[in-house]
Amino acid sequence: MEAFHLTEDAPASGLTTRPKAGRVHARRAIEGAFALVLLVIAAPLLLVIALAIRLDSAGPVIYRQRRLGRDMRPFTLHKFRSMRFDAAPDRHRAYVTALIREGDSNPADGKRRSLYKLVVDDRVTRIGRFLRRYSLDELPQLWNVVRGEMSLVGPRPVIEYEAEQYPLEWHERFAVKPGLTGLWQVSGRNERTYEEMVRYDIEYARAQGFWLDVGILARTAWVVVRGKGAV
Repeated sequence: MEAFHLTEDAPASGLTTRPKAGRVHARRAIEGAFALVLLVIAAPLLLVIALAIRLDSAGPVIYRQRRLGRDMRPFTLHKFRSMRFDAAPDRHRAYVTALIREGDSNPADGKRRSLYKLVVDDRVTRIGRFLRRYSLDELPQLWNVVRGEMSLVGPRPVIEYEAEQYPLEWHERFAVKPGLTGLWQVSGRNERTYEEMVRYDIEYARAQGFWLDVGILARTAWVVVRGKGAV
């Protein structure tokens, strides 16, 4: 697959070329069927993970959170719970808001700020750390793919309070559905800055295509096995 390079001279938001409606419907049908097959195949693993979560800490097995999809339409994202049930989102919200407002590519102290500094987080459970390392907490999002709210490949699904801080040119990332994996996820994940993550998502929105998706899916398997860049 051809290497991708982040570009500085990005065109204005809204100029991303969208695929034709027929191609979109065909992709949704294929991805939905594929995700459903994967859910059936992975059912034993999903049951083991669910049992481990219940034995490890109190609370529901599945964590549901409101995210923004294509054209900023809200949907409910599903994940395996990896944090304590009573964990509040305030710490994450404050940190991400600061990253977006202050910028993270060229901070005043000269140090790069990776996307999530909250690696040592006492809100994360023991089993949750393992699930996050190998991205197993993301498996329930296959159901979001079945429902047509997400794709197998696409930008990272964004929380509403993140999008509230976005400059207009970043909205281009909402031209396509969010994905279970994506260009950012196979390009360093949380070792990247927030701005780099958004630029990778925009790069994907502009260059989306079948062979690009195939390449990203193939690279995802290797990234997950290594567990590198996860939190």
